[in-house]
Amino acid sequence: MNDDQNLKRVPKHLAIILDGNGRWAKQRHLPRLFGHRAGLRKLENMVRLVKREGIRYFSVYAFSTENWNRPKMEVDGLMSLFRYYIRRKVDEVKKEGARIRFCGRKDKIPEELAKQMQWAEDYTRDQNILDFILCINYGGRAEIIDAVNNIIKSGRQDPINEDDLKKYFYLPDVPDPDLIIRTSGELRLSNFWLWESAYSEYYFTNTYWPDFDEQELRKALDDYAGRERRYGGLKS
Repeated sequence: MNDDQNLKRVPKHLAIILDGNGRWAKQRHLPRLFGHRAGLRKLENMVRLVKREGIRYFSVYAFSTENWNRPKMEVDGLMSLFRYYIRRKVDEVKKEGARIRFCGRKDKIPEELAKQMQWAEDYTRDQNILDFILCINYGGRAEIIDAVNNIIKSGRQDPINEDDLKKYFYLPDVPDPDLIIRTSGELRLSNFWLWESAYSEYYFTNTYWPDFDEQELRKALDDYAGRERRYGGLKS
């Protein structure tokens, strides 16, 4: 594959673990919430960049099922930031032709935020250039457990296969991520897309999420374009 072909090869589904907001703020002697605010601002621009690259699905790990264990002040601040950005930025996202979708458990989400999330999904449902997926109160293990429990509730008795299980996932129509990026230098998935990432490519960068820009995205996409994906098989 030559360089020109590499540049044209982009993931259909790009996923990013948004990490390093707190450390970014600490370096600047700012409260952690300032880092989360900067991270959400960065996300606005990233939607445009991802769309320009021709990526069809863009998912981000914004808040995990484990993040509820953080200090209450930080969690409450994050919920307020989510409400603010959903309320103020949905029109801009819609103008980009992006459909907003949320992935995760609905329990624990504050009622007002849950209503805004539903409104944003309904308001952008007809957009078809990009599916922008925010994983909030999401955990890979929780998703698998919920799927299994829903199968049990359905009364199914016969054995299931992988395709059957996927039908019970939170977003069964979304393809598995081709590329997962994690910022901030951490080298783990942290319970993100556990089932779906079985054959994903991974890219780790030391850059904190608020500093992750177009140049950093291009590095990750160029690295992905040069990889050979065999899915457990051999190159023909």
